[in-house]
Amino acid sequence: MENTTAPGGMREMLRQLDVFAGDLPDFDPAAAPGDPTALFVEWLRAAIDAGIPEPHAMTVSTTAADGGPSARVLLLKDVTDGGWQFAVHGASPKGRDLVERPAAALTFHWVRLARQVRLRGPVVAESPERSAADFLARSPGSRAEALMGRQSQPLESLEELNLAAKRSAERVAQDPELVAPAWVLYTLRPTTAEFWQGDRQRKHTRLAYRREEERWTKTLLWP
Repeated sequence: MENTTAPGGMREMLRQLDVFAGDLPDFDPAAAPGDPTALFVEWLRAAIDAGIPEPHAMTVSTTAADGGPSARVLLLKDVTDGGWQFAVHGASPKGRDLVERPAAALTFHWVRLARQVRLRGPVVAESPERSAADFLARSPGSRAEALMGRQSQPLESLEELNLAAKRSAERVAQDPELVAPAWVLYTLRPTTAEFWQGDRQRKHTRLAYRREEERWTKTLLWP
């Protein structure tokens, strides 16, 4: 077995991994629509049709209290003309980040298609009614987890977690309409969006959108 802990071992192992394998889709930026929402929906549908697992998973990046970056993977809830929606527990670190610094970046990566989408802009909290509707649309297990409301706090043991999860599941079973009061549905309204199509020869195609007042402009970027 190769010793990956030896000097250079990990580096060599990583360099041998294949990238941009398989048949990659074409992307003609000249034919791209004027609004990034339409192109995103097109690419998301292509990822779904390609059978990519959890194609709606995205990395959500926020700014932490110390000014540094903070990132985690969440699921996209909806895409509308107003923006991209996701939900968080308001008492979680990411929830606090968004209250104090209401802006975020979203990154989608569909490996099999060698495609990435990057979105950046301010976030807006939706109404309590819409947040509640989003919460109630979650599975019972997801609602039970959110109702515990202790995300990222120190945990003494897995037994403590199992007991809290059991009690929370019982609450959901007894009251199916119970909503976590700190649950917030957010909409990111991007000011910039970038669509990245990988190429085996590293001649990647990058199309950037920038919102200027009420219109979008498009620009090609060097790889």
